Amino acid sequence: MNPPKVVTREEWLVARTALLEKEKEVTKARDMIAEERRNLPMVKVEKEYLFEGPNGPLTLLDLFEGRRQLVVRHFMFAPGQTEGCIGCSMQADSVGELAHMWARDTTFVMVSRAPLADFQPFKARMGWNLPWYSSFGSDFNYDFEVSTEQGESPGVSAFYREGDDVYFTYSIFDRGGDIFKNFYNYLDITHLGRREDELEHPWDWWRHKDRYDVEDAAVPGANWWNGTRYKK
Repeated sequence: MNPPKVVTREEWLVARTALLEKEKEVTKARDMIAEERRNLPMVKVEKEYLFEGPNGPLTLLDLFEGRRQLVVRHFMFAPGQTEGCIGCSMQADSVGELAHMWARDTTFVMVSRAPLADFQPFKARMGWNLPWYSSFGSDFNYDFEVSTEQGESPGVSAFYREGDDVYFTYSIFDRGGDIFKNFYNYLDITHLGRREDELEHPWDWWRHKDRYDVEDAAVPGANWWNGTRYKK
């Protein structure tokens, strides 16, 4: 990568101001997409799904914890695995303080197909206090297109509640999930950026947060997701 031209502060301000106009266009486009996303039609969830949490079984309605909105991080963790998907883990690391979502009447949870006992040790290892439930034995992962015969996929789904009625409003998968990795937003304002164009695969540098000193700890190809019809 060739280093950028070195200029005076005044010359830099001219270039920065020109780029700012393009950034404003992107911001306005993002606002427009967000509005269209909010105006998507909803699908009433008629099927009953059961989940397992630390305190016993719960329904999809229970996951709302009384709030009107629910965001579900479909965390790739299949039965029998001992570690979660590295990409999903990086997104979980980026969630931050849940009180900010609660303040907007929104609950955040993670759901995996593995039994609860399979991922509890990994959750403790990562130091997460995020609500994490098992959908083992239900059709939830399959109906929301994150589990197939080919394996597991990551994703995020949104639900809305009116009384006891639950509605499915949105899902996002694959590259669309980049927005949930906050560290990308910081890397993208730096000169070197993500540096993923130097790699054979963009995810080759990814690690669980406690394994960056382990040379062979990157995402193995077999652990990569299978893609969906919403693939970005």
